[in-house]
Amino acid sequence: MARKPTTAERKWHRKMAVGLFNEVWRLLEKTRSLAEDERMIHAAHASRFHWGEVGTAVNRAIGDWQISHVYAILGRPEPATYHAVRSLATCKQNGIEDFPLAFAYEALARADAVAGRKRDLRTHLALAREVGSTIKDKEDRDLLFRDLKSIRPARGR
Repeated sequence: MARKPTTAERKWHRKMAVGLFNEVWRLLEKTRSLAEDERMIHAAHASRFHWGEVGTAVNRAIGDWQISHVYAILGRPEPATYHAVRSLATCKQNGIEDFPLAFAYEALARADAVAGRKRDLRTHLALAREVGSTIKDKEDRDLLFRDLKSIRPARGR
């Protein structure tokens, strides 16, 4: 069994998790080089690692969602699907609803789109919309529906 982190270690892990999470968003919002794509992948995984050390189940679910999102944006369906499934499983196992659950379904839909799984895409989009319609915070709800509109099935599959 792992030892419990000290208060200083917890603060450090949290600072690293947040900083790396924000670095991924910075990279997602720009035109990237191959090196920056690799940096984005590593930063997403590192952020999730630090949340795994000190975060809540919600932090872990959102961390896996972000990793899935990165891989989907990069056109890599297998790891995108894996982390979307992990995000959804964390939500289900911990009774997490609202924003994190809706975005877990969004991640599955985005991974389905990249993989060309049209039937699964329709199913997961419907679930994301259903759960998303119950998100309490209007800004979060609007963000989800805006993100769902950006999902496009892969061509030629």
